Amino acid sequence: MSFQAYLDAVEEKTGKTPRELVAEAGERGFGPGSKAGDILAWLKDDYGLGRGHGMAMVHVITKGPEIDTKFVGTDGVHRDESATLWLDGKATKPAG
Repeated sequence: MSFQAYLDAVEEKTGKTPRELVAEAGERGFGPGSKAGDILAWLKDDYGLGRGHGMAMVHVITKGPEIDTKFVGTDGVHRDESATLWLDGKATKPAG
């Protein structure tokens, strides 16, 4: 599953776009330097997210939407179309 696919699934599971969750995380005091375990606990308690989907959100909350380019354009199952993740929801995502 690509990084973007994890974020799209988070939206389906929570009803919130990744950007909305990042904003909520900020309101709760989470951001760069926050511990993954604390963010994971919040996402599990409030939204029922498991570790895989939660870790995708941890990355975006603590490091922003940029990802390593090593998976961009590859043929593997983890390939992404861009090194910048789309946080504004599946409905508004530009066509690849």
